[in-house]
Amino acid sequence: MNRKTSQKNIRKIQKMGGTSLGLTLPVELVRDLRWKEKQKVRIKRVRAGLMIKDWKK
Repeated sequence: MNRKTSQKNIRKIQKMGGTSLGLTLPVELVRDLRWKEKQKVRIKRVRAGLMIKDWKK
């Protein structure tokens, strides 16, 4: 399904399994960040929402 440009980055939060929730990211955004499948990321709560960063040891 093709979306209008104004609605391209609107996503739904979906239930995955029992208690987990998931969100799909636009593939263009993931490619720009050079993220790979099964890559670990760190999620931090900030005032305006969430910050997702690459996980580092």
